[in-house]
Amino acid sequence: MASIHSSKTRPFASYHSVTPCTRTHQIGALALVIITFFLTRIFDQSLNSSSFSTPTSGQYRSKNDVVRFSDSGGSIFWPQRGYGTHLSMKIYVYDENEIDGLKHLLYGRDGKISPDSCVKGQWGTQVKIHRMLLQSRFRTRKKEEADLFFVPAYAKCVRVMSGLNDKEINQTYVKVLSQMPYFRLSGGRNHIFVFPSGAGAHLFKSWATYLNRSIILTPEGDRTDKRDTSAFNTWKDIIIPGNIDDGMTTHGSRIVEPLPLSKRKHLANYLGRAQGKVGRLRLIELSKQYPDKLECPELKFSGPDKLGKKDYFEHLRNAKFCLAPRGESSWTLRFYESFFVECVPVILSDQAELPFQNVIDYSQISIKWPSTHIGTELLDYLESIPDKDIEEMIARGQKIRCLFAYTPESYSCSAFNAIMWELQRKVRQFHQSSETFWLHNRTIVNRNLVEFSKWKPPMPLP
Repeated sequence: MASIHSSKTRPFASYHSVTPCTRTHQIGALALVIITFFLTRIFDQSLNSSSFSTPTSGQYRSKNDVVRFSDSGGSIFWPQRGYGTHLSMKIYVYDENEIDGLKHLLYGRDGKISPDSCVKGQWGTQVKIHRMLLQSRFRTRKKEEADLFFVPAYAKCVRVMSGLNDKEINQTYVKVLSQMPYFRLSGGRNHIFVFPSGAGAHLFKSWATYLNRSIILTPEGDRTDKRDTSAFNTWKDIIIPGNIDDGMTTHGSRIVEPLPLSKRKHLANYLGRAQGKVGRLRLIELSKQYPDKLECPELKFSGPDKLGKKDYFEHLRNAKFCLAPRGESSWTLRFYESFFVECVPVILSDQAELPFQNVIDYSQISIKWPSTHIGTELLDYLESIPDKDIEEMIARGQKIRCLFAYTPESYSCSAFNAIMWELQRKVRQFHQSSETFWLHNRTIVNRNLVEFSKWKPPMPLP
Protein backbone atom coordinates (compact mmCIF):
# COMPACT_ATOMS: atom_id res chain seq x y z
CA MET A 1 0.00 0.00 0.00
CA ALA A 2 1.40 3.39 -0.94
CA SER A 3 2.28 5.80 1.80
CA ILE A 4 -0.05 8.76 2.36
CA HIS A 5 3.03 10.89 1.96
CA SER A 6 3.77 9.51 -1.52
CA SER A 7 4.30 12.21 -4.18
CA LYS A 8 1.76 10.46 -6.43
CA THR A 9 -1.05 11.31 -4.05
CA ARG A 10 -0.10 14.91 -3.44
CA PRO A 11 -2.49 17.46 -4.99
CA PHE A 12 0.41 19.75 -5.81
CA ALA A 13 3.96 19.02 -6.67
CA SER A 14 6.89 20.47 -4.76
CA TYR A 15 7.48 24.15 -5.33
CA HIS A 16 10.93 23.35 -6.71
CA SER A 17 9.30 21.90 -9.87
CA VAL A 18 7.06 24.95 -10.63
CA THR A 19 8.02 26.96 -13.73
CA PRO A 20 9.26 30.41 -12.66
CA CYS A 21 6.97 33.40 -13.42
CA THR A 22 8.56 35.40 -16.23
CA ARG A 23 7.73 38.88 -17.57
CA THR A 24 5.89 37.19 -20.45
CA HIS A 25 3.60 35.46 -17.95
CA GLN A 26 2.92 38.75 -16.17
CA ILE A 27 1.99 40.52 -19.42
CA GLY A 28 -0.28 37.62 -20.43
CA ALA A 29 -2.05 37.69 -17.06
CA LEU A 30 -2.62 41.45 -17.30
CA ALA A 31 -4.04 41.08 -20.81
CA LEU A 32 -6.39 38.35 -19.59
CA VAL A 33 -7.69 40.63 -16.81
CA ILE A 34 -8.32 43.49 -19.28
CA ILE A 35 -10.13 41.24 -21.78
CA THR A 36 -12.30 39.75 -19.00
CA PHE A 37 -13.24 43.25 -17.80
CA PHE A 38 -14.39 44.44 -21.24
CA LEU A 39 -16.24 41.21 -22.04
CA THR A 40 -18.11 41.50 -18.73
CA ARG A 41 -19.11 45.10 -19.52
CA ILE A 42 -20.40 44.08 -22.98
CA PHE A 43 -22.36 41.15 -21.49
CA ASP A 44 -23.96 43.36 -18.84
CA GLN A 45 -25.00 45.93 -21.46
CA SER A 46 -26.57 43.23 -23.66
CA LEU A 47 -28.67 42.00 -20.75
CA ASN A 48 -30.16 45.43 -20.23
CA SER A 49 -30.44 46.60 -23.82
CA SER A 50 -34.07 45.53 -24.34
CA SER A 51 -35.49 46.26 -20.91
CA PHE A 52 -35.57 48.88 -18.21
CA SER A 53 -32.39 49.81 -16.39
CA THR A 54 -31.69 49.93 -12.70
CA PRO A 55 -29.62 52.77 -11.23
CA THR A 56 -26.17 52.20 -9.81
CA SER A 57 -24.93 54.05 -6.75
CA GLY A 58 -25.52 57.78 -7.03
CA GLN A 59 -27.90 57.42 -9.97
CA TYR A 60 -31.19 57.33 -8.08
CA ARG A 61 -33.55 60.04 -9.21
CA SER A 62 -33.90 63.25 -7.29
CA LYS A 63 -37.22 64.26 -5.79
CA ASN A 64 -37.70 66.66 -8.70
CA ASP A 65 -37.69 63.93 -11.38
CA VAL A 66 -40.96 62.25 -12.25
CA VAL A 67 -38.92 59.20 -13.25
CA ARG A 68 -35.20 58.55 -13.62
CA PHE A 69 -34.10 58.08 -17.24
CA SER A 70 -30.78 56.82 -18.48
CA ASP A 71 -28.41 59.35 -20.01
CA SER A 72 -29.60 58.34 -23.48
CA GLY A 73 -33.19 59.03 -22.42
CA GLY A 74 -34.37 55.67 -23.74
CA SER A 75 -34.68 53.60 -20.59
CA ILE A 76 -36.41 54.15 -17.28
CA PHE A 77 -34.52 53.18 -14.15
CA TRP A 78 -36.24 50.59 -11.99
CA PRO A 79 -35.06 50.63 -8.36
CA GLN A 80 -32.42 47.95 -7.89
CA ARG A 81 -33.52 47.14 -4.36
CA GLY A 82 -36.08 44.35 -4.54
CA TYR A 83 -35.99 44.11 -8.35
CA GLY A 84 -32.44 43.16 -9.33
CA THR A 85 -30.18 44.64 -11.98
CA HIS A 86 -31.89 43.13 -15.03
CA LEU A 87 -34.93 41.08 -15.98
CA SER A 88 -34.20 37.39 -15.57
CA MET A 89 -37.08 35.00 -14.88
CA LYS A 90 -39.03 32.21 -16.53
CA ILE A 91 -42.81 32.10 -16.85
CA TYR A 92 -44.79 29.03 -17.85
CA VAL A 93 -47.99 29.77 -19.79
CA TYR A 94 -50.64 27.07 -19.46
CA ASP A 95 -51.78 25.77 -22.83
CA GLU A 96 -55.49 25.75 -23.55
CA ASN A 97 -55.34 22.04 -24.43
CA GLU A 98 -53.58 20.78 -21.32
CA ILE A 99 -56.22 21.75 -18.76
CA ASP A 100 -59.82 20.59 -19.14
CA GLY A 101 -62.10 23.61 -18.94
CA LEU A 102 -59.50 26.25 -19.80
CA LYS A 103 -60.94 26.67 -23.30
CA HIS A 104 -64.29 27.59 -21.78
CA LEU A 105 -62.65 30.48 -19.90
CA LEU A 106 -61.09 31.61 -23.18
CA TYR A 107 -63.83 31.04 -25.76
CA GLY A 108 -67.06 30.30 -23.85
CA ARG A 109 -69.00 27.07 -23.39
CA ASP A 110 -69.59 26.75 -27.17
CA GLY A 111 -66.10 27.88 -28.19
CA LYS A 112 -67.49 30.61 -30.45
CA ILE A 113 -66.02 33.75 -28.82
CA SER A 114 -63.08 35.15 -30.77
CA PRO A 115 -60.03 36.53 -28.95
CA ASP A 116 -59.99 39.32 -31.55
CA SER A 117 -63.32 40.47 -30.13
CA CYS A 118 -61.97 40.28 -26.58
CA VAL A 119 -58.83 42.30 -27.31
CA LYS A 120 -60.87 45.43 -28.05
CA GLY A 121 -61.95 47.95 -25.44
CA GLN A 122 -60.73 48.78 -21.97
CA TRP A 123 -60.60 45.11 -20.89
CA GLY A 124 -58.32 44.02 -23.74
CA THR A 125 -55.39 43.51 -21.35
CA GLN A 126 -56.68 39.97 -20.66
CA VAL A 127 -55.79 39.06 -24.25
CA LYS A 128 -52.78 41.31 -24.84
CA ILE A 129 -50.79 40.13 -21.83
CA HIS A 130 -51.49 36.49 -22.77
CA ARG A 131 -50.40 37.00 -26.38
CA MET A 132 -47.25 38.87 -25.37
CA LEU A 133 -46.23 36.17 -22.91
CA LEU A 134 -46.63 33.49 -25.59
CA GLN A 135 -44.03 35.34 -27.68
CA SER A 136 -41.88 36.54 -24.79
CA ARG A 137 -38.25 35.75 -24.12
CA PHE A 138 -39.34 35.08 -20.52
CA ARG A 139 -41.54 32.15 -21.51
CA THR A 140 -40.45 28.62 -20.69
CA ARG A 141 -42.11 25.42 -21.83
CA LYS A 142 -40.76 23.46 -18.85
CA LYS A 143 -42.82 23.65 -15.68
CA GLU A 144 -39.97 22.43 -13.52
CA GLU A 145 -37.80 25.45 -14.37
CA ALA A 146 -40.54 28.10 -14.17
CA ASP A 147 -40.42 30.88 -11.59
CA LEU A 148 -44.04 31.84 -12.25
CA PHE A 149 -47.10 30.33 -13.96
CA PHE A 150 -49.60 32.28 -16.07
CA VAL A 151 -53.21 31.11 -16.23
CA PRO A 152 -54.86 32.57 -19.37
CA ALA A 153 -58.55 33.43 -19.19
CA TYR A 154 -60.79 35.95 -20.93
CA ALA A 155 -63.53 35.56 -18.34
CA LYS A 156 -64.70 39.19 -18.44
CA CYS A 157 -65.15 39.10 -22.20
CA VAL A 158 -66.74 35.65 -22.09
CA ARG A 159 -69.24 36.83 -19.50
CA VAL A 160 -70.13 40.05 -21.35
CA MET A 161 -70.67 38.08 -24.55
CA SER A 162 -72.84 35.49 -22.75
CA GLY A 163 -70.29 32.72 -23.24
CA LEU A 164 -70.53 31.77 -19.55
CA ASN A 165 -72.68 32.99 -16.69
CA ASP A 166 -71.39 33.79 -13.20
CA LYS A 167 -72.08 30.31 -11.85
CA GLU A 168 -70.36 28.65 -14.81
CA ILE A 169 -67.33 30.92 -14.48
CA ASN A 170 -66.98 29.99 -10.83
CA GLN A 171 -67.35 26.26 -11.44
CA THR A 172 -64.94 26.32 -14.38
CA TYR A 173 -62.20 28.14 -12.45
CA VAL A 174 -62.43 25.59 -9.63
CA LYS A 175 -62.28 22.73 -12.13
CA VAL A 176 -59.24 24.24 -13.85
CA LEU A 177 -57.33 24.87 -10.62
CA SER A 178 -57.91 21.30 -9.41
CA GLN A 179 -55.88 20.02 -12.39
CA MET A 180 -52.75 22.06 -11.65
CA PRO A 181 -50.20 20.24 -9.42
CA TYR A 182 -47.92 23.29 -9.35
CA PHE A 183 -50.80 25.45 -8.12
CA ARG A 184 -51.33 22.95 -5.30
CA LEU A 185 -47.59 22.83 -4.61
CA SER A 186 -47.30 26.56 -3.87
CA GLY A 187 -50.84 27.21 -2.71
CA GLY A 188 -51.14 29.38 -5.83
CA ARG A 189 -48.43 31.82 -4.71
CA ASN A 190 -46.54 31.67 -8.01
CA HIS A 191 -49.59 31.70 -10.29
CA ILE A 192 -50.69 34.81 -12.19
CA PHE A 193 -54.27 35.74 -13.09
CA VAL A 194 -55.55 38.75 -15.07
CA PHE A 195 -58.84 40.37 -14.09
CA PRO A 196 -59.09 43.44 -16.37
CA SER A 197 -62.27 45.16 -15.21
CA GLY A 198 -63.59 47.11 -12.25
CA ALA A 199 -64.95 43.89 -10.78
CA GLY A 200 -61.38 42.68 -10.32
CA ALA A 201 -61.08 39.13 -9.03
CA HIS A 202 -64.71 39.27 -7.87
CA LEU A 203 -65.51 38.00 -11.35
CA PHE A 204 -64.51 34.63 -9.88
CA LYS A 205 -66.96 34.48 -6.98
CA SER A 206 -64.80 32.11 -4.93
CA TRP A 207 -61.56 34.06 -5.38
CA ALA A 208 -61.16 34.54 -1.62
CA THR A 209 -61.03 30.78 -1.13
CA TYR A 210 -58.79 29.82 -4.04
CA LEU A 211 -56.79 32.88 -5.17
CA ASN A 212 -56.12 34.59 -1.85
CA ARG A 213 -52.38 33.90 -2.24
CA SER A 214 -52.06 34.20 -6.02
CA ILE A 215 -50.76 37.17 -8.01
CA ILE A 216 -53.59 39.16 -9.53
CA LEU A 217 -53.02 41.67 -12.34
CA THR A 218 -55.83 44.22 -12.36
CA PRO A 219 -56.45 47.94 -12.92
CA GLU A 220 -58.82 47.91 -9.94
CA GLY A 221 -57.43 48.54 -6.47
CA ASP A 222 -60.75 48.84 -4.63
CA ARG A 223 -64.23 47.39 -4.87
CA THR A 224 -65.51 47.84 -1.35
CA ASP A 225 -68.47 49.93 -2.52
CA LYS A 226 -70.59 46.84 -3.25
CA ARG A 227 -68.74 44.14 -1.34
CA ASP A 228 -67.39 43.64 2.15
CA THR A 229 -63.78 43.36 1.05
CA SER A 230 -61.49 44.35 -1.80
CA ALA A 231 -59.89 41.58 -3.86
CA PHE A 232 -56.75 43.70 -4.29
CA ASN A 233 -53.83 43.13 -1.92
CA THR A 234 -51.01 45.68 -2.05
CA TRP A 235 -48.36 43.13 -1.08
CA LYS A 236 -49.03 40.42 -3.67
CA ASP A 237 -51.07 41.93 -6.50
CA ILE A 238 -50.08 44.34 -9.28
CA ILE A 239 -52.05 47.31 -10.58
CA ILE A 240 -51.87 47.43 -14.38
CA PRO A 241 -52.95 50.17 -16.81
CA GLY A 242 -56.25 49.76 -18.64
CA ASN A 243 -56.24 49.02 -22.34
CA ILE A 244 -56.05 52.24 -24.37
CA ASP A 245 -57.06 52.08 -28.03
CA ASP A 246 -53.99 51.15 -30.10
CA GLY A 247 -54.79 54.02 -32.44
CA MET A 248 -53.77 56.45 -29.69
CA THR A 249 -50.63 54.70 -28.42
CA THR A 250 -48.97 54.03 -31.77
CA HIS A 251 -45.70 55.79 -32.57
CA GLY A 252 -47.01 56.77 -36.00
CA SER A 253 -50.16 58.60 -37.00
CA ARG A 254 -52.79 58.58 -34.26
CA ILE A 255 -56.57 58.82 -34.26
CA VAL A 256 -56.23 62.46 -33.19
CA GLU A 257 -53.29 64.64 -32.32
CA PRO A 258 -53.14 66.92 -29.24
CA LEU A 259 -54.16 70.56 -29.62
CA PRO A 260 -51.98 73.49 -28.54
CA LEU A 261 -53.05 74.67 -25.10
CA SER A 262 -54.08 78.07 -26.47
CA LYS A 263 -56.57 76.49 -28.89
CA ARG A 264 -58.45 74.35 -26.38
CA LYS A 265 -62.04 75.40 -25.90
CA HIS A 266 -62.61 74.32 -22.31
CA LEU A 267 -60.85 74.50 -18.99
CA ALA A 268 -61.90 70.93 -18.14
CA ASN A 269 -64.10 68.12 -19.35
CA TYR A 270 -65.70 64.88 -18.23
CA LEU A 271 -66.66 62.35 -20.88
CA GLY A 272 -68.71 59.52 -19.47
CA ARG A 273 -72.11 58.37 -18.28
CA ALA A 274 -73.60 59.46 -14.98
CA GLN A 275 -74.44 55.89 -13.84
CA GLY A 276 -76.18 57.45 -10.84
CA LYS A 277 -72.82 58.18 -9.18
CA VAL A 278 -72.71 61.26 -6.93
CA GLY A 279 -69.41 62.65 -8.26
CA ARG A 280 -70.44 62.30 -11.89
CA LEU A 281 -73.85 63.84 -11.26
CA ARG A 282 -72.19 66.83 -9.58
CA LEU A 283 -69.94 67.36 -12.60
CA ILE A 284 -72.86 67.22 -15.02
CA GLU A 285 -74.76 69.75 -12.92
CA LEU A 286 -71.66 71.95 -12.67
CA SER A 287 -71.25 71.89 -16.47
CA LYS A 288 -74.75 73.29 -16.83
CA GLN A 289 -73.83 76.24 -14.61
CA TYR A 290 -70.44 76.87 -16.27
CA PRO A 291 -70.68 75.50 -19.84
CA ASP A 292 -67.75 77.63 -21.04
CA LYS A 293 -65.43 76.13 -18.45
CA LEU A 294 -66.60 72.53 -18.06
CA GLU A 295 -67.79 70.24 -20.85
CA CYS A 296 -69.88 67.21 -19.92
CA PRO A 297 -71.66 66.12 -23.11
CA GLU A 298 -74.40 63.52 -22.96
CA LEU A 299 -72.76 60.42 -24.34
CA LYS A 300 -74.74 57.93 -26.37
CA PHE A 301 -73.20 54.55 -26.99
CA SER A 302 -75.85 53.25 -29.36
CA GLY A 303 -78.22 54.57 -32.02
CA PRO A 304 -77.64 57.18 -34.74
CA ASP A 305 -76.16 59.70 -32.29
CA LYS A 306 -73.59 57.26 -30.93
CA LEU A 307 -70.29 58.96 -30.14
CA GLY A 308 -67.59 57.48 -32.38
CA LYS A 309 -64.03 56.74 -31.37
CA LYS A 310 -62.58 59.76 -33.15
CA ASP A 311 -65.31 62.06 -31.83
CA TYR A 312 -64.59 60.90 -28.30
CA PHE A 313 -60.88 61.71 -28.48
CA GLU A 314 -61.56 65.03 -30.22
CA HIS A 315 -63.72 66.04 -27.26
CA LEU A 316 -61.14 64.77 -24.78
CA ARG A 317 -58.26 66.76 -26.29
CA ASN A 318 -60.21 70.03 -26.24
CA ALA A 319 -59.61 70.81 -22.55
CA LYS A 320 -56.61 71.57 -20.38
CA PHE A 321 -57.76 69.18 -17.65
CA CYS A 322 -59.47 65.81 -18.05
CA LEU A 323 -61.58 64.86 -15.05
CA ALA A 324 -61.65 61.22 -13.94
CA PRO A 325 -64.39 60.63 -11.34
CA ARG A 326 -65.27 57.29 -9.79
CA GLY A 327 -67.83 55.17 -11.62
CA GLU A 328 -68.93 51.62 -10.87
CA SER A 329 -65.42 51.14 -9.49
CA SER A 330 -62.51 53.34 -8.51
CA TRP A 331 -60.41 53.09 -11.68
CA THR A 332 -61.18 54.81 -14.96
CA LEU A 333 -59.64 54.49 -18.41
CA ARG A 334 -59.88 58.26 -18.90
CA PHE A 335 -56.96 58.72 -16.54
CA TYR A 336 -54.65 56.82 -18.93
CA GLU A 337 -56.18 58.27 -22.10
CA SER A 338 -55.49 61.78 -20.82
CA PHE A 339 -51.76 61.35 -21.30
CA PHE A 340 -52.18 60.59 -25.00
CA VAL A 341 -54.36 63.63 -25.78
CA GLU A 342 -52.05 65.62 -23.48
CA CYS A 343 -54.47 67.05 -20.96
CA VAL A 344 -53.68 66.94 -17.24
CA PRO A 345 -55.70 64.17 -15.56
CA VAL A 346 -57.60 65.13 -12.42
CA ILE A 347 -58.43 62.10 -10.26
CA LEU A 348 -61.76 62.46 -8.48
CA SER A 349 -61.78 58.92 -7.13
CA ASP A 350 -60.46 58.71 -3.58
CA GLN A 351 -59.74 54.95 -3.55
CA ALA A 352 -58.03 54.80 -6.95
CA GLU A 353 -54.78 52.83 -7.08
CA LEU A 354 -52.19 53.71 -9.72
CA PRO A 355 -49.60 51.44 -11.39
CA PHE A 356 -45.81 51.41 -11.09
CA GLN A 357 -45.57 53.75 -8.11
CA ASN A 358 -41.98 52.66 -7.50
CA VAL A 359 -40.89 54.61 -10.59
CA ILE A 360 -43.58 57.26 -11.18
CA ASP A 361 -44.19 60.34 -9.04
CA TYR A 362 -47.84 60.98 -9.90
CA SER A 363 -47.90 64.34 -8.12
CA GLN A 364 -45.84 65.75 -11.00
CA ILE A 365 -48.06 64.59 -13.84
CA SER A 366 -51.59 64.62 -12.43
CA ILE A 367 -53.86 66.11 -9.78
CA LYS A 368 -55.86 64.21 -7.18
CA TRP A 369 -58.76 66.21 -5.75
CA PRO A 370 -61.14 65.10 -2.95
CA SER A 371 -64.37 63.79 -4.42
CA THR A 372 -66.20 65.48 -1.55
CA HIS A 373 -65.14 68.89 -2.92
CA ILE A 374 -66.46 68.63 -6.46
CA GLY A 375 -67.94 72.05 -7.18
CA THR A 376 -67.01 75.63 -8.03
CA GLU A 377 -64.03 75.31 -5.69
CA LEU A 378 -62.54 72.74 -8.08
CA LEU A 379 -63.05 74.93 -11.16
CA ASP A 380 -61.59 77.98 -9.38
CA TYR A 381 -58.52 75.97 -8.43
CA LEU A 382 -57.96 74.62 -11.95
CA GLU A 383 -58.43 78.09 -13.43
CA SER A 384 -55.76 79.48 -11.09
CA ILE A 385 -53.03 77.18 -12.45
CA PRO A 386 -50.76 79.05 -14.91
CA ASP A 387 -50.45 77.64 -18.43
CA LYS A 388 -46.72 77.35 -17.85
CA ASP A 389 -47.29 74.87 -15.02
CA ILE A 390 -49.81 72.94 -17.13
CA GLU A 391 -47.32 72.70 -20.01
CA GLU A 392 -44.66 71.37 -17.64
CA MET A 393 -47.00 68.70 -16.24
CA ILE A 394 -47.95 67.65 -19.76
CA ALA A 395 -44.28 67.46 -20.78
CA ARG A 396 -43.48 65.23 -17.81
CA GLY A 397 -46.49 63.05 -18.66
CA GLN A 398 -45.17 62.62 -22.20
CA LYS A 399 -42.05 60.98 -20.79
CA ILE A 400 -43.81 58.24 -18.85
CA ARG A 401 -46.94 57.54 -20.89
CA CYS A 402 -45.10 54.74 -22.68
CA LEU A 403 -45.58 52.78 -19.46
CA PHE A 404 -49.33 52.82 -20.11
CA ALA A 405 -49.10 51.43 -23.68
CA TYR A 406 -49.21 47.69 -24.39
CA THR A 407 -46.59 47.87 -27.11
CA PRO A 408 -44.33 44.93 -28.08
CA GLU A 409 -41.73 43.62 -25.65
CA SER A 410 -38.99 45.01 -27.89
CA TYR A 411 -40.00 48.52 -26.79
CA SER A 412 -37.85 49.24 -23.74
CA CYS A 413 -40.56 51.42 -22.19
CA SER A 414 -43.93 49.65 -22.25
CA ALA A 415 -46.67 48.42 -19.95
CA PHE A 416 -45.61 44.82 -20.63
CA ASN A 417 -42.00 45.34 -19.59
CA ALA A 418 -43.11 47.32 -16.54
CA ILE A 419 -45.35 44.41 -15.52
CA MET A 420 -42.42 42.03 -15.97
CA TRP A 421 -40.35 44.11 -13.53
CA GLU A 422 -43.15 44.00 -10.99
CA LEU A 423 -43.54 40.25 -11.47
CA GLN A 424 -39.83 39.68 -10.98
CA ARG A 425 -40.21 41.21 -7.55
CA LYS A 426 -42.68 38.41 -6.72
CA VAL A 427 -40.31 35.56 -7.59
CA ARG A 428 -39.37 33.32 -4.67
CA GLN A 429 -36.64 30.74 -4.31
CA PHE A 430 -38.92 28.42 -2.35
CA HIS A 431 -42.68 27.86 -2.19
CA GLN A 432 -44.77 26.25 0.48
CA SER A 433 -48.41 25.81 1.40
CA SER A 434 -50.40 24.29 4.23
CA GLU A 435 -50.75 21.12 2.15
CA THR A 436 -47.11 20.88 1.06
CA PHE A 437 -44.45 19.02 3.08
CA TRP A 438 -40.84 18.02 2.53
CA LEU A 439 -38.45 15.34 3.75
CA HIS A 440 -34.75 15.22 4.69
CA ASN A 441 -33.76 14.41 1.08
CA ARG A 442 -35.67 17.45 -0.29
CA THR A 443 -38.53 15.30 -1.55
CA ILE A 444 -41.79 17.24 -1.73
CA VAL A 445 -44.82 15.30 -0.53
CA ASN A 446 -48.47 15.97 0.22
CA ARG A 447 -50.35 15.24 3.45
CA ASN A 448 -50.54 11.57 2.50
CA LEU A 449 -46.76 11.49 1.93
CA VAL A 450 -47.18 11.05 -1.81
CA GLU A 451 -44.25 12.46 -3.80
CA PHE A 452 -45.00 15.51 -5.95
CA SER A 453 -44.19 13.69 -9.20
CA LYS A 454 -47.02 11.25 -8.43
CA TRP A 455 -49.74 13.80 -7.67
CA LYS A 456 -52.69 13.12 -9.95
CA PRO A 457 -55.56 15.50 -10.78
CA PRO A 458 -58.13 16.32 -9.76
CA MET A 459 -56.43 17.38 -6.56
CA PRO A 460 -58.24 18.62 -3.45
CA LEU A 461 -58.34 22.39 -3.12
CA PRO A 462 -58.79 24.42 0.07
